[in-house]
Amino acid sequence: MLPKVVLKYCPEYTADVEGILRQGLQGLGGMSAFVKPGQKVLLKVNLLMKKRPEEAVTTHPSVVEAVVHLVQEAGGIPIIGDSPGGPYTIGALQGIYARSGLKDVAERTGALLNLDVGQTGVAHPEGKIVKSLTVTKSVTDADVVITLSKLKTHGMMTFTGAVKILFGVIPGLLKAEYHLKMPDVRNFADLLVDIVTWVKPSLSIMDGIVGMEGDGPSAGKPRSVGALLLSQDPFALDVVASHLIGLKPEKVPTIMAARERGLPSRLEEVDWIGDARSLWKIQNFVLPKTSSINFIDSVPLPKKAKSFLLNRVRPRPYFQHDLCIGCKDCFKNCPPKALVMNEQNRPVVDLDACIRCFCCQELCPHHAIEILRPRLGRTIFK
Repeated sequence: MLPKVVLKYCPEYTADVEGILRQGLQGLGGMSAFVKPGQKVLLKVNLLMKKRPEEAVTTHPSVVEAVVHLVQEAGGIPIIGDSPGGPYTIGALQGIYARSGLKDVAERTGALLNLDVGQTGVAHPEGKIVKSLTVTKSVTDADVVITLSKLKTHGMMTFTGAVKILFGVIPGLLKAEYHLKMPDVRNFADLLVDIVTWVKPSLSIMDGIVGMEGDGPSAGKPRSVGALLLSQDPFALDVVASHLIGLKPEKVPTIMAARERGLPSRLEEVDWIGDARSLWKIQNFVLPKTSSINFIDSVPLPKKAKSFLLNRVRPRPYFQHDLCIGCKDCFKNCPPKALVMNEQNRPVVDLDACIRCFCCQELCPHHAIEILRPRLGRTIFK
């Protein structure tokens, strides 16, 4: 039986989000099919950084509140949580919960906000690239995991959705270690698939009412999409979401990594139900100014020659010092430590050390970092 993905039209956050989600869940058996009375339900949201809801970086509070109500109706105990970028501390979580509007959701609904910053090691013998993981206690303590992802582009992975969101079960700065160990996009995609196959979320919901295009996941532009997506299968959900915005599966590393394992990666492998597809006419959805250039790894050239060539074709971070305030978030969170601060307290990158994870651009609170493609790279990879 093909995995179901329910696509529902929701034009704006002022619409009846809860009612639309309730209708969508009917196609999957209702929330009671996933949540039993008394169960602790982790609502794994996307809280990348301290951003307001209208900036389209984080899962919108209206979607989170609607899911909280549905979980409570089923008798579950909703716990809202994530491990955002940067340090995984109580203070950092409280600040992001407040800015993203989720503190207000908790106060209105009685849902819990996770403030447990503990972590634990778990075995994953079925993993392809990792056989063990260090994860947040919030995920191991939960009886049920429901992800509430955001439809966005992503500088390193092209697209972030129901699969990529689960990188947020890796605690805080440990994410940088995983990036450093797996700088190759293909290996990192395999890591993300491994994480999903360990977590096994019961339900995946995507906030695509307003997504993000361009240089996501934080510096892109909000883009109205008008969609809520639901599925028991996060891989199938990402296939439908990427198709909705005109993004070919072959452009998304996590979808291709899933394909290698026989997981859903093509539209014909999904039972797409819900509202009429004619409701969506999304054209020219802007992708990040990045691309994966892995073929050079197999070229028999000296290391310095490869580095010279790569630096002339691969995208790179560009630091706009006039916008930078010297907060050092990029410097502190750079996995390979490829940044130094100059005499004016502004970042400078060593391109030979840079692994193109674009964590600097992703976590910059002032959009002072752009991703540029060298002219040669633009010419070759049009």
